[in-house]
Amino acid sequence: MKQVAGLISTYSSDEFGICSALYELGGMVVMHDASGCNSTYTTHDEPRWYDMESMIYISAISEMEAIMGDDDKLIHDVIETAQQMKPKFIALVGAPIPYMIGTDLKAIAAVIEEETGIPSFGLEANGMNGYLSGISMAFDAIVDRFCKKEVLKSTQTKVNILGATPLDFSLNGSIDSIRRWIKNIGMQTGACFAMGSSLEELSKAGKAQVNLVISYGAMEIAKKMEEEFDIPYVVGVPVGKLFAATVEHCLKESLETGKSQVVCQKYKADIRSEKKAAIIGESVYATSLAGEIEQQYGISCEVLCPLETEEMILRSMDKQTPEEDDLMEALEGMDIVIADPLYKPLCPKKASFYPLGHIAFSGRIYENKIPDLIDREFEETGGLR
Repeated sequence: MKQVAGLISTYSSDEFGICSALYELGGMVVMHDASGCNSTYTTHDEPRWYDMESMIYISAISEMEAIMGDDDKLIHDVIETAQQMKPKFIALVGAPIPYMIGTDLKAIAAVIEEETGIPSFGLEANGMNGYLSGISMAFDAIVDRFCKKEVLKSTQTKVNILGATPLDFSLNGSIDSIRRWIKNIGMQTGACFAMGSSLEELSKAGKAQVNLVISYGAMEIAKKMEEEFDIPYVVGVPVGKLFAATVEHCLKESLETGKSQVVCQKYKADIRSEKKAAIIGESVYATSLAGEIEQQYGISCEVLCPLETEEMILRSMDKQTPEEDDLMEALEGMDIVIADPLYKPLCPKKASFYPLGHIAFSGRIYENKIPDLIDREFEETGGLR
């Protein structure tokens, strides 16, 4: 049965992707949804919740408000709260109920902005798409509303990091490791969308000479910044030592040529083993991990991507597997499976399973066991046997 998950979990929704992308930027994020949905986000998908303050709210829309379409209450409550909290922006986030009744969040945001003078935007999530589409919507709004078009390029080589959220990178130090790696290859980190950078720093993203895309959620703004700011992008995560060297080569090449590229299409693997491995996960990270394993161990890797992506990111042997049935079929005959632990019930019994937790899939259950693989020898983290 398609679109039925009997053994595995589901990925975080577009609503939560928006909240994660905007969490650190000083804005007020309002999910227009029934009471209780915010606790799902904060207790399962947001590892920063207990250590970092953020203005994440929910409108707690009632059944009667949904039936009558009482937008005035939402507008009043948001304005009253914004006058007290003084956020840098206001984001109204859609959900299944406003989607079904046709709530015009963009029009409501325009009314709120006129009343408060605070930049406001409506993001038409529906709670039924994956988190990557929500991240994409949020980043697009930030670039549109805050990134300055007329900025001078930095005299030093700056790299923007695009796609950093805990949903893909946990809080295991990976983003700090990417920043260190950028410094070690003789460049500087510009803006990081959106962990560890302020809204003001993001507004100056146009100063950078190249963008490093580390999650598919940032692909649309990478393309937009290429068009509007003349900044080429490189798609890939510097996992391991060998693949990190390939990412470095691609960054420097794009700086010289001004052309964008996808790193997983640029390396050559020397396949020396008869074993076959499958990696399940987000396309940019999974293809980067596959590149390191193929180069280091000579094991052929096939990426199985259950999420949104596009053909240019996947290699010829990779597959999109949006349904549980698709995954079970694709995993047949695999000797090694690398995936979030909640995927283990789908794996062939003879396959060696290597857990790699993913916050967007299993929440915080395995958070403390997610390794930082950035620019590291895999043997330090157990390697592949």
